[in-house]
Amino acid sequence: MSAPGAGQDVAPTTHALVELRVLEGPNLYFPRAAVKLTLDIGALATAPVDVALVLAERIGLEGARPGEPESGFRQRFALRAVARLVRAVAQESGTSSLAVRVRPTNDAHQVVVAYPWAHRERARAMGRAVASVLDTLVPGDDGVSTDRLSAAVSVAAETVATSEPGDAPTTLEPRVPVVAVTGTNGKTTTSRMVAHIGREWGKVVGWSNTDGVYVDGVLVEPGDYSGPSGAGRVLAHEEVELAVTETARGGILLKGIGLTRNDVSVVTNVSADHLGLHGIDTLDQLAEVKAVVPRITAPEGWAVLNADDPRVLSMRWVVKSQVWVFSRDPDSPAVREVLADGGRATTVIDGWLCVLEPDADPDPLLELVDVPMTLAGLSHYNVENALAAASAALAVGIPREVVVAGLRSFLPDAEHNPGRMNCFTVPVSDGEVTVVMDLAHNEAGLEAMFEILHGVRPEGARVLLGMGVVGDRSEELIEKIGEIAARDADVVAIGHKEKYFRGRTPEELEGLMRAGAERVGVTAVPAYPTEVGVLSALVGQALPGEVVGLMCHADREGVYEWIAEAGGVPDTAETLAAKVRAARAG
Repeated sequence: MSAPGAGQDVAPTTHALVELRVLEGPNLYFPRAAVKLTLDIGALATAPVDVALVLAERIGLEGARPGEPESGFRQRFALRAVARLVRAVAQESGTSSLAVRVRPTNDAHQVVVAYPWAHRERARAMGRAVASVLDTLVPGDDGVSTDRLSAAVSVAAETVATSEPGDAPTTLEPRVPVVAVTGTNGKTTTSRMVAHIGREWGKVVGWSNTDGVYVDGVLVEPGDYSGPSGAGRVLAHEEVELAVTETARGGILLKGIGLTRNDVSVVTNVSADHLGLHGIDTLDQLAEVKAVVPRITAPEGWAVLNADDPRVLSMRWVVKSQVWVFSRDPDSPAVREVLADGGRATTVIDGWLCVLEPDADPDPLLELVDVPMTLAGLSHYNVENALAAASAALAVGIPREVVVAGLRSFLPDAEHNPGRMNCFTVPVSDGEVTVVMDLAHNEAGLEAMFEILHGVRPEGARVLLGMGVVGDRSEELIEKIGEIAARDADVVAIGHKEKYFRGRTPEELEGLMRAGAERVGVTAVPAYPTEVGVLSALVGQALPGEVVGLMCHADREGVYEWIAEAGGVPDTAETLAAKVRAARAG
């Protein structure tokens, strides 16, 4: 069992309670701290109709029609019954009203129940007490009486009423402006750009992400701080004047968001990643998780949404704030609709990054070729990131001229954006090769990487790719990575990420990636134990002018060191632009 105060709290002595998780702040179910229960309702799903009716009578579900065991009607009855049971226990323990959310899962015998909490230990006691009532329904036992169930509910309520209240939620009320960034791809780059622009403004910026907590550009606490603890760590530094928080799916689901609100939210996109984990199996469900971030944006603030992603755009209907969209298409219907509703938009017109307001001429900020992160306009994904960052920076109140200066000075290098589309020139026999390093952790990310690899590849030159995956992705996604890599690269090899096997063996990961590659006719894909190993092997066989890509996640610093020892240097914005122009000329 987890230590007191931790999120997860499994009670193995209670059959019906699969998991009890305390969410410390806004979450998928409520805009405030909540408890999430995963309950085994197998006994209720299979119980005879008479037994189901006994439960319905005790908890006040008058006129219930529970349906036959294991039917769709029974499943819907079970959802209603569990919600009513939670409310009955709460009311009889002294809580006059309690909001409850109940959801099915991909297991017909499990449901998720959530309710807000004000006192930690009493909220936990409530979860265990509800499960204890369900434990009175024993599979195959058709002799459950009203008295027996009534006594179970009464005991459960008494247990809750006499439990220690415990601590209040630790959700923080921000004291400085907060920009919260979420999305499947681009959130790290976007949040780094916003933080950089904030520093250009002269503010002390605190920023949290999967790498750690940064204050004024200095890494003060390494580690994955994309969850609620990251926001808390940022705001704990009294000198911070602007907070930029990267908010990942896992943190929202497992702990909740650590802040009561944000002033500006950004949702970059929603694409396939992490599906099949923590009950999130579809893109629509993933979008619902990401929507928690704009949902808690202050009414006077702005939700910055990707108008080119339908799932993100639809979030405008669930926010209380003003809406600011970004799109590469100035004639997008979504842009017109948002402007008509009094919102704002950031887009590209005649190669210029522009801001649109209702009944006003476009405000051209700067040309895309002057935004180094777009790689001379080559990377449409980074064009979107730049649009999102400019929108967020303006929305939080940063002056226009500062935003322009920040977009000009944010570079795709190890200093400004480590691990994301970092480009190098590395010497080889009789010439040089280009090395592009990126996280590229899912299908969309890898396709974005290939956009760069092919965009700087001279005519007739090859693209060589070192691919690798994290073990907790689905088999389908891992195979798809292998398929895309083999389809779009001339030479492909595997470089393992030992720190991120996450329950899989290297042989298993190799098999899945090779299976994907075989779909497009590529066989005998070699494998190396590390990212550095596969990079060294690919650079060793690359010819002058060719391009080597590396999906780097586990050993970024080791890769930087290897490139430096090989005589490689980071590409400047001017060097990259020259490579793009040369590739286009060919």
